[in-house]
Amino acid sequence: MIHLKIAFGGVICYNASRMAYLELEHVSVHFPVRNTWGATGEVVRAVDDVCLSVRRGSILGLVGESGCGKSTLSRAIMQLQPVTSGRIVLDGVELTALPPREVRRRRLDFQMVFQDPYASLNPRFSIFSTLAEALGQREPLPRRGREEAVAELMERVGLSPEHMYKYPHEFSGGQRQRIAIARAIAPRPALLLADEPVSALDVSIQSQILNLLTDLVRDMGITMIFISHDLGVVHYLADDIAVMRRGSIVEYGTADAVFNHPQAEYTQTLLAAVPTL
Repeated sequence: MIHLKIAFGGVICYNASRMAYLELEHVSVHFPVRNTWGATGEVVRAVDDVCLSVRRGSILGLVGESGCGKSTLSRAIMQLQPVTSGRIVLDGVELTALPPREVRRRRLDFQMVFQDPYASLNPRFSIFSTLAEALGQREPLPRRGREEAVAELMERVGLSPEHMYKYPHEFSGGQRQRIAIARAIAPRPALLLADEPVSALDVSIQSQILNLLTDLVRDMGITMIFISHDLGVVHYLADDIAVMRRGSIVEYGTADAVFNHPQAEYTQTLLAAVPTL
């Protein structure tokens, strides 16, 4: 795969393929700076003129230090955060131009796994209710087939169906993250955004969740953006890597190319900071 680096008006845009499934064109998200008396006229450039393409069926690792804008960019892709400028195109459809009702309808095609599995699950809903609701988004589930469908989904993510009527607080952190993943894949999305899904988990559990995500992506043909500050995790998981700093993409390439021949000074600094034995 050849990666093109194209300059538009002094801004470097990274294009993975002409057959990209997701395209970000000059996407910016700015937040006004406010004090006690109101807006100061200054802005925080959380995401600043990002151009990026994600190949269909691939895993893109988005890495960078905390506060660089990774999560803000993911929320913009999910249309949970309005963009200040730019276009986000998913499978040929410009999401940033759609009315809210149409965005909600199309959101079945792109789902998200959040960092904190406990905060992202409704504590008042049993696991059965959570997953049955997600499964019924594409088409209504017959009452008699709901338990069977939920059981099959739980088994797919490595959970025992006999616990489907329990509540989130009755599960461990790793189990809750599996539930969150199950809910995300229930509508059969084509794009999955995973925002640091293992950073809140014990090291012994992280590899299980990473292997689960990898298997699901390959088996279901999902395109995934995996967000992390852990370069080792991203190298293990991703096909391509985009390095983000201060709201901008500073390097993009295959995982091996970025790790073995980093071009940006910031990428070199990140790699030099990775602990080794």
